[in-house]
Parts: sequence; C-alpha cells; structure tokens
Amino acid sequence: MGTARYLEIAHALRTAIVSGEHAVGSELPSESDLATRWSASRGTVRQAVAVLAAEGLIGSRQGARSIVLRQERRQSFAELNSFAQWAQGMGHEVTSRFLRRVRQPARDAEAGRLGLRPGTEVLYVLRLRLLDGEPVMVERTFYADWVAPVVEALPVDCRSVMDSMASQAGIVAHHGEHLIDAVAAGSEDARLLDIRRGSPLLRQRHLTSTRAGRPIEWTEDRYRAGSVTFSVSNSVVTTPLARQAGEDL
Repeated sequence: MGTARYLEIAHALRTAIVSGEHAVGSELPSESDLATRWSASRGTVRQAVAVLAAEGLIGSRQGARSIVLRQERRQSFAELNSFAQWAQGMGHEVTSRFLRRVRQPARDAEAGRLGLRPGTEVLYVLRLRLLDGEPVMVERTFYADWVAPVVEALPVDCRSVMDSMASQAGIVAHHGEHLIDAVAAGSEDARLLDIRRGSPLLRQRHLTSTRAGRPIEWTEDRYRAGSVTFSVSNSVVTTPLARQAGEDL
C-alpha cells in the first residue's frame, strides 16, 4: 500500500520546517507554488498543509499564507496513527513484545464497546512497548472476534499491529475515540515498567473502527510518567490533541 501523495508532501514540508529551512515566523510558499513544485493539485497541497496545521507546526487564516509556529514535531490525533508510527516519526527506535494472547468471553464493558453480545469470544492481548530500549507503555487490547485470527498470526515482536492488519488483511482503522486520565500502577504495571507499585501512569483508552464504523479494537494504554505528553494546540479553526515525547527520553 503506497503512501498517499498529500502525506508525502506533508512529510517533506515537516522535514524542511524541523531542519530550520523555514524559520519560525516565516511564511510557507503559496498553495499554487507548492502545487507547482510537487506537480500536485492544490487540493492535495491543501490536505498536506492541513496535516501540519493539525500538528501545530503552522497556523493559517483565510486568504493568507501559512505561518511557521514552531519547529518541534508532535503527533496529532487528527491523524489516526499507531504508537509505532508516532514513535518512528519522532526518531525513536520502537520495539514491542506480545506477552499474552488469549481468547476469552467478552464482558459487558468490552462487548458494549465492540458492538458484540456479552459472552462473544474476543482476543485479549497484553503487550509491552519500548522506546530506545526502555519500557514506556503497557498495552491491553480486546480485539473483535472477526479481527482475532489476524492478530494471533502476527510474530511476537510485531512492531505495529495496525500496519500489519492493513497490509496483510486490508483491515484499516479510519475512526478513533480517545479517553485520557491518570491511574496508579498495579503490580503487573510496576513489574513490566520497572517502577514502584502505585506510581502515577497516564492512561489512554481508545476505540478504533473501520470506515463503515465496525469496531476493531478497544485498547487501554498505560504510559510511564514522563515518557509522553499529550498537548492541545488551540486556535479559532481547530483544537487538535497531540502526543509528544517526554523530556526524559
């Protein structure tokens, strides 16, 4: 599956901004200039610029060129990217390990999120995620019954389940709902993340579904304190929620 053209353009523009080619406070070239440079339609360029605006790298107003606001990159939740895609884009080495993959009956909570009847068999997955060799997140996911065989067949060190489902089975996540709060580390969290029991963890729960709205997974991610930061960039146009690396990584 090839990368969409607008994402290729967004990547090139992002690289130019982060490298300092476009200084903070400077204007980006006009849509028509970018379209000519990339041999693309203005609509495609507009999509690329919208990605950078969602990340908070640039700002724009009607009828004016986009202005570079900052040069550090954050991963916007306006793009439904996996943890691995985000981490790799930030320049980190990301590794993962499946610790548990077990079929079990869905309880009311999981069944409700996944649109299944209680008792329907789902796949429970426990995964440890590492950045640059350090454990930073424990992932607990319930996969819908129709997705389970694909996830069971993945290698134990699969870097990105989302990428693998898309490339191997054509299962693509188009929609996401995110809930964010804080919890205390339990015994299993503490052991896997090498922290004390009761330490604060940033919890993100999210439901992903297909373009047609069919639920794929209900996931709970627990991040070690300081490993990531969720940020909100406000404007009159959009309020994107973004995730960025913590200062200790």
